[in-house]
Amino acid sequence: MKTAQQIVDLMYNNDAFSKWLGIERLEEKPGYCRLKMQLRKEMTNGFAIAHGGITYSLADSALAFASNGYGVQSVSIETSISHIKPLRAGDVITAEARELSQTNKTGIYEVRITNQDQELVALFKGTVYRTSKEW
Repeated sequence: MKTAQQIVDLMYNNDAFSKWLGIERLEEKPGYCRLKMQLRKEMTNGFAIAHGGITYSLADSALAFASNGYGVQSVSIETSISHIKPLRAGDVITAEARELSQTNKTGIYEVRITNQDQELVALFKGTVYRTSKEW
């Protein structure tokens, strides 16, 4: 059986979008993941703040890596995000995904996104479907 890190290696190596975001992997284990990235100018919107899709995408990657760490292929079926504080180019954000619940078929996760000052900037919740396929 593959370790969580080996599974995330397989996922990340084929994930052009996460690479484009500049995601740095900090920690992976079954049901948990911590990622970091720096916001770039091309990630901002007309208000000169980070586009909401950027924090969402970081959280979505953290959800995917955390939920697949058990060795069972899992895909998101429902997600939501609350944007709490604006972010600007140059900010460094960290996403920490934690499993809240798991059954044979589903998993529920919370992803907290903080900035370089450890302030909560976004809160993401995701539900995954755990398929019958193993990594």
